[in-house]
Amino acid sequence: MASDELLALAVNRVPFLKPREKALLLELCGTPERFGRIAWGELGGILGRAVRSRNWDPEDHLRQAEAELKTLTSGSIKCTFLWKKDFPPLLREIYDPPVVLYYRGLLPAGDEVLVGVVGTRHPTGAGRAAAFSLGFELAGLGIGTISGLARGIDAEAHRGSLAEGGRTVAVLGNGIDRVFPSSSAEVGRRLLARGGCILSEFPPGEPPRPYHFPGRNRIISGLARTVVVVQAPERSGALITAEYALEQGRDLAVHAEGLAGPAGAGTRALVEQGAELVRGAADILAGWGRPVPDGKDPRTRKAEAGGAGKSLARLLEKELAHEVAIHNGEVLYG
Repeated sequence: MASDELLALAVNRVPFLKPREKALLLELCGTPERFGRIAWGELGGILGRAVRSRNWDPEDHLRQAEAELKTLTSGSIKCTFLWKKDFPPLLREIYDPPVVLYYRGLLPAGDEVLVGVVGTRHPTGAGRAAAFSLGFELAGLGIGTISGLARGIDAEAHRGSLAEGGRTVAVLGNGIDRVFPSSSAEVGRRLLARGGCILSEFPPGEPPRPYHFPGRNRIISGLARTVVVVQAPERSGALITAEYALEQGRDLAVHAEGLAGPAGAGTRALVEQGAELVRGAADILAGWGRPVPDGKDPRTRKAEAGGAGKSLARLLEKELAHEVAIHNGEVLYG
C-alpha cells in the first residue's frame, strides 16, 4: 500500500479530529514519517483551535494502521480513499467527506441513484409499513435505497428493498467489521448477498459511540439524491440527516404516513418548514421530473388501494412461495 494510504489510515484513527481536520493533516504532513513526528503541542497551531484531548500518539496510530492493512488484505473488508477514482463522487462533493471509506460488498457507482430512507427506531405500525413499502417500490423501479441499518424505519427500508430484489446500501456508525445493532445482522448478510454494500468511515474495531451517528447521517444524505424522513419524533437523529440533506443540496421529503402522534412530531415540523410530502416512490420520481414506467406506478394498481398495501400483498406472495418468512413482524430470509 502506498505511503499516502498508510498515512490516511493513521490520521483516520485520531478520535478527536473532524473530517476536514483529517484532510488538512494529510495535506500538511505528506508522509507517515512527518505525521509521526508531530508533537501534541503543535496540533493547536496546525488545526487553528485549542486541542483539549491528550489522546495523541501518532506513532501508535501508524502502528495500528499497519496492522489494519492485514485485515484489509486478508478479509472481505476493503477501503477507498478520498482521492481514489472509485470513491463515490457525490460523497466527495460534500463539505466534510471522509478521508477513508471502508466497505463490504459493492461500492455505489458514480452514476448510481440512491434514495435515503430514515426515521425513528420506534415507529408506529403505519410508519414501519410505509418504510418497507417505500424500499419495495423504489426497488421495483430500479432505484436503490440507503439507510443506517438501525432498528425501526432503517431496517424496514432495507427489508422492503430486499423483498423486491433491489440493491440497498447501509452506513454504519461503528467499525466496518461489526453490524450494529445485532438484530440487523441478518439484514446485513442478506444485503451483501444481493449485491448491496455496507460502508463506514470508522476503522475495524471501533465501537458504536453516540457521537459517531451524526457523522454517519451525513454520509447517508451525502450519497442520496433525495432523503425521505418516514417518521421522526422531536429530537430524532433522523432530523439531523434532514439538516445535512439541506446543507448538501439534496432533496428532502417526508412520508405522509409518518405525521400522526408523538412519533411524527419531528416529521410534521419538517413539513411546516417546507419539506415535500410524498406517499410513495412515484411521488419521488415526479419530483425529479421522471415519469414512472407504464404499469409500475403503485397508485394506478387496482389490486390495492395504496403503495403500502400493494407491497405487503407482494410480500405475502413471497411468503407463500417460501421465499421469505415473517415472524413477530420481522421479515426473515432463507
